[in-house]
Amino acid sequence: MMNNKDVSRRQLFRFRNARLAWVLLLVGLVVTAGLWHFTTRLVTDRTRASFETQSLQLKTAVEQRLLNYEQVLAGSAALFALAEYVSREDWRLYVGRVDIDRYYPGIQGIGYIPRVTAAGISAHVEKLRAEGLKDYLVSPLGERSEYFPVTFLEPATQRNQRAFGFDAFGDAVHRLAMERARDTGNPAMTGKVVLVQENVDDEQAGFLMYLPVYQGSQISGDLTERRNSLEGFVFSAFRMNNLVDGIVGLIAPFLDVRIYDGVEVERSGLMYGSNLGSLDDQYTFEMSQELQHGGRSWLLQTRSTPAFDYLASDSRPLIVMVAGLVVSFLLFAFALSLIRARLLAQASEGRYRAITEGASNLTLVLGRDGAPVYASPSSEPILGFSPDRLQELDLESMVHGDDWPQLQASFEQALESPGRRLPVIHARVRDLGGEWRDMEGSLAAMLDEPGVHGVVLSLRDLTELKAAQAQLHRLAFYDPLTGLANRQLFRDRLAHTVRRSRRTGEAAALMFLDLDGFKRINDTLGHDAGDTLLQHISRWLTGCVREEDSVARFGGDEFVVLLSSVAGPEAVAGVAETILRRLRHRIRLNEHDVGVTVSIGIAMVPTDSEDPGVLMKYADLAMYQAKERGRNNFQFFTPVMNIQAAKRLLQHEELAEAMEAGRFVLHYQPKFDIREDRVVGVEAFLRWQHPVKGLVPAQQFIALAEESGLIVGLGEMALRQACIQIQALERAGFEALRVAVNFSIRQLIDPLFLDMFRRVITETGVAPDRLEVEMPAALLSRDPQMLQEVLGALHDLGVWLVVDDFGSGACSMVALQQLPLDAVKIDHCFIRDIPYNSSATDVASAVIALAHKLHLTVIAEGVETTHQLNFLRAAGCSQFQGNLFSYPLDEDALIGFLVRQYERALIS
Repeated sequence: MMNNKDVSRRQLFRFRNARLAWVLLLVGLVVTAGLWHFTTRLVTDRTRASFETQSLQLKTAVEQRLLNYEQVLAGSAALFALAEYVSREDWRLYVGRVDIDRYYPGIQGIGYIPRVTAAGISAHVEKLRAEGLKDYLVSPLGERSEYFPVTFLEPATQRNQRAFGFDAFGDAVHRLAMERARDTGNPAMTGKVVLVQENVDDEQAGFLMYLPVYQGSQISGDLTERRNSLEGFVFSAFRMNNLVDGIVGLIAPFLDVRIYDGVEVERSGLMYGSNLGSLDDQYTFEMSQELQHGGRSWLLQTRSTPAFDYLASDSRPLIVMVAGLVVSFLLFAFALSLIRARLLAQASEGRYRAITEGASNLTLVLGRDGAPVYASPSSEPILGFSPDRLQELDLESMVHGDDWPQLQASFEQALESPGRRLPVIHARVRDLGGEWRDMEGSLAAMLDEPGVHGVVLSLRDLTELKAAQAQLHRLAFYDPLTGLANRQLFRDRLAHTVRRSRRTGEAAALMFLDLDGFKRINDTLGHDAGDTLLQHISRWLTGCVREEDSVARFGGDEFVVLLSSVAGPEAVAGVAETILRRLRHRIRLNEHDVGVTVSIGIAMVPTDSEDPGVLMKYADLAMYQAKERGRNNFQFFTPVMNIQAAKRLLQHEELAEAMEAGRFVLHYQPKFDIREDRVVGVEAFLRWQHPVKGLVPAQQFIALAEESGLIVGLGEMALRQACIQIQALERAGFEALRVAVNFSIRQLIDPLFLDMFRRVITETGVAPDRLEVEMPAALLSRDPQMLQEVLGALHDLGVWLVVDDFGSGACSMVALQQLPLDAVKIDHCFIRDIPYNSSATDVASAVIALAHKLHLTVIAEGVETTHQLNFLRAAGCSQFQGNLFSYPLDEDALIGFLVRQYERALIS
């Protein structure tokens, strides 16, 4: 006889049996699809209309704001045109009354540019310096027929003061706008520029609006007269992000907005981008509009974002689809149930016996007196007795005394209610080995059932299941090494604390802890010692908090502490100080006294956030701030940290993209031998070819590369380019020149550094003795054994080893004596003040003398004047480099410079 499952699989879904059910399902699905398509089209049309409305409003708002700023500029021009004399104080008061920070966001400053002839430029500079601008200087330098330097600029912030003296007429972009304004008498806007006031780390696109100021109150209709009567220009400098952010946030906060200088979409012309290109391929609607103002055309491009689509979404299509599917499948299921009822058959008399004999659970059949009359074969593996020895089974003696009354009562209830399965009961049953086993089951009276004629007791063994559940629970929620809560359990506790804080208003605190120096201990003493230290730290942390608080380990050397209720930040700071003091204790591991410190980041609940994930992020950011401030301290989260982290992430992405695109090049500064007056080598300087900022020097991005871990890849790229340059020098006939490459501490201590170095020189075929490795002086204070291995291997290859920035910081004298070094380079800070500062000359002389005692070649960098060169020659310095003889040169310029030096040497 087939069971229910056999019927369902083999017969129920056959088309000849279930034809009506399949037809009903197909009709329902077709109708559902049609209704869903219709409602989706309605929602899409409504969303498109909303997108276009916001885009048009955005264009109108930008045009209106530019018109308002043009009126401000017109008022400023009138002041200079009508007043006989405008003092710096008059200008400050006038701009202050305009209150640009409040009413005109985006204006970096409003200023005035006078027209100064070549004959009057000296008097102009003296006048401005007499007015209080002591460092005033017209830039860029050079002789011109007339100058237009920035003379007035308010507000006079530190950022704006950088623009004083800047002659914008010398720049093609500025000059085009200024000439258009001069000739038309109307305001004119520049193209995209980077304001001279910008910081390198906070740079954004900008533009300027110029309005001419003529002699007299009337503007001549003749072009020549207008040019001759030009007094100067009033101008406004704008920072694009500050100008547009407010408008976008008010009108279209969920649109991806971009503004391009010109009418074409070009990356170099991007003036403003609300999403920084992160949603290029994720938009539903797009619209482009042209804005014209001040003689310039801008392209305003708007795109929808997933957030916009989400807010504009409508649940009606989904409701229609779900409802249609539900109705279709309900009809299908109803039809199938009718078919199934027709196909099912009754089970045979032997079904019960087949089930009991094949089951893994224990089944007993009890007579009316409670004595066992049948036991399933599973009784032997579960309890240890054979079903053949059923007469020896005493059920009462096997069941725990506390559980027997419940089992007896359930048996009597089964006799009173035959055919009905009773509620589940739990009992402890002792096996033949004497161990108690946890079991659960139920009784059902089948006194009249053929082949049964008794009360069926079905029992399931829970012993191994409970043990496995307990072990799984521990593995799932607790750290196996320390016994602390793991990430999953801690997240549940944090969510519970946040909910309670939201309900009661009671404050709580989340601490993120990272051990300082743990990796060093783990690497030097071994992982077993590191595990022992982690166990001690877990006990120390648990002892620093209350029982109702939580301590968890997230893996590695990361711990978190949840203070479930606190009085305020002062109480949290007290706990943090207790942890800092406790973890300063040292313990003995492998016959070494070791200790660690900890950096702690703190986020407050609910002050900082009520979202557990955000709280974890904030505490992590605060912990990194504690590390940056010297470690072994604690820091509370501040909103500035989140902004800095987002900005840092964008900078990391930009740097990584530049590496993938190959936007880094090397420039080379020649090194001269003082006595022989000839070039003996060059030093390679890494430059970033930024699409907006131009050539960016290494000191502006090396720290970012160190932080992001990209420094190792940059080092390999610089070394490979330097080797290629060596080959170019050899082909040009300069076989004796060495090329110096700078490496940071992070690069030199990298375990794969030597392998990378050997691989590059092998692949490029460059002789190692043509290379110089320049290393920071601080490297000499690192592990002596590690330094001996790395520097010894480089020395054995024939590489020249140079200590950079010598004398500027702490440096191991023992390392200078023992390591295979070839030269030291005097830091430029000592060269800069020679010969005007006696301290600088004394220090430089001492450094040179010390290097000579150690038999090291002395190189001076940053030589700018002949006075410095004469002093270094007299003091015994061997080599020098600096702008006195050559700035850093690109590849082509370097070859030309070397050829000229060679020709000069032949002539002399």
